[in-house]
Amino acid sequence: MFERTLKSILLLLLVWASSAHAEIPVTSARLWPAQDYTRLTLESKSSIRYNQFTLSNPERLVIDLEEVELSVALNELSNKVSKEDPYISNLRIGRFKPGVVRLVLDLKSQVKPQLFSLKPVGEYGHRLVLDIYPAVPVDPLMALLEQQFATSERDSNEDVAEMSATDIATPVPPVTKSPPPYPELRNRVLVIALDAGHGGEDPGALGRRGTREKDVTLSIARELKTQIDSISGMRAVLIRDGDYFIPLKGRVEKARRAHADLFVSIHADAFVKPHARGSSVFALSEGGATSASARWLAKKENEADLIGGVNLAVKDPYLARTLLDLSQTATINDSMKLANHVLKELGGINKLHRGRVEQAGFAVLKSPDIPSILIETAFISNPAEESKLKDSAYQRKMAQAILSGIKQYFAQNPALSKHKVVLND
Repeated sequence: MFERTLKSILLLLLVWASSAHAEIPVTSARLWPAQDYTRLTLESKSSIRYNQFTLSNPERLVIDLEEVELSVALNELSNKVSKEDPYISNLRIGRFKPGVVRLVLDLKSQVKPQLFSLKPVGEYGHRLVLDIYPAVPVDPLMALLEQQFATSERDSNEDVAEMSATDIATPVPPVTKSPPPYPELRNRVLVIALDAGHGGEDPGALGRRGTREKDVTLSIARELKTQIDSISGMRAVLIRDGDYFIPLKGRVEKARRAHADLFVSIHADAFVKPHARGSSVFALSEGGATSASARWLAKKENEADLIGGVNLAVKDPYLARTLLDLSQTATINDSMKLANHVLKELGGINKLHRGRVEQAGFAVLKSPDIPSILIETAFISNPAEESKLKDSAYQRKMAQAILSGIKQYFAQNPALSKHKVVLND
C-alpha cells in the first residue's frame, strides 16, 4: 500500500515537472513589411517571456525567447523576409542555450524597435509583437513633394523626347495650361488624406465569399488617389499603402503631418444578416451618436486597435486629450458639409443605407483641425454588394463619386487658411 502511494506521488511529481518545463509552441509567425514600419508577430497559446537588446557595426536587433519551442512556424520565419523590406535584411533563428531561442535581425539602418505583448482577442491567441520604426520617421509631406517633383521631371523629359530635331531647332511658343476650375485650386496644393481602413493583423469585415475589407478599402483608396493626382492643384496621401496595420491615432497623426486639408476614411460595412445593403457617410459627433446603429458601428471601428494590436505603453499625443473644443466644433461643421456632398454623389451609384449623414464617436475622425469623414462604401456582408466591391469598374465609380463630392465641397468652401505648398506647374 505504501509503495503504491509513493509511486503515485512520484508519478504526479514527474508529470508536474514535465508540464512546468514544457516549451511554448509558436503557432504562427507573421511579417508585415511597410515603409512606415515593419511588424513581426509571434502568436502562441500562452504568453512568452522575452529579452531584447541591440548591437552595432553592423546594426542588429537580438530577441531572446524564454521556454519557447523551436517550432516549424519559427524556423520558417526567416524565409518570409523580403528584399523590399525597408528595415530588415536578414533574420536568423536558433537555440542559444537551454531554455532560450534567439532571434537575430540584421538591420539595414538604425531603427527604433518596440516590443510588446498582446492578450488574446477575437480569433487571435497571445501575441508577441515587434514593431521596427525608422530612426527618423517618414515625412508624408516631403514624400508628397518628392512625388510632385518626380512627376514634373518625368513629364518634362517625355516632352523633350517627343520633340524631333526640327522641333528643337524651331522656336515653340510656350504652352499655357488652363487654370483649375475652382479659384482656391490656383493658389496651392490641396492635400487629401485617404485612409484605407484596417490592414495587416486586422482584416476588417469578411464577405461571405471570403473578400476581406482591408483589401477592398486599399483598392478603392489607390484608385481615388490616382484620380485626385490627375487634377491640377490636388494631391492625395495614402495613410496606408500596403497590407499592414496602422493604429487609429497613427492615422490621424500622419494626416496632420501631411498638413492634409481633408481626411477620408474608407470602409466596407458588415451586418449579421446578409440583406443589409447601401452606402453611408459618417462624421464625428460632439455628443452622442445620431442612432443606435451609428453608435454600434463606431464602437466596432474603434475596436480595430484591439485586433490590429497597439502598444499601450506609447502615449497618444492627440486622442488622449480633449479635442472637442471650439476648433473641433468648427471642424465638425465642415466635416458635415463634406459628408453631405459625398453622400449625395454616392446615391448616384448605389442605394443609400440611410438618406442622411450620421454622426458618432469615431476615433479616427478626431482630428481637431482637419474636416474628416468615414465612408462605408457598401455592405461586404451582402453577397451582391460584395461582388460589386471586388469589381474594378465599380471601384472606379466609387472613387469618382467620392472625388466629385470633394470637388463640390472645395467649390463652396475654399481652404485658404491652411499651409502654402506652391505647385511647380
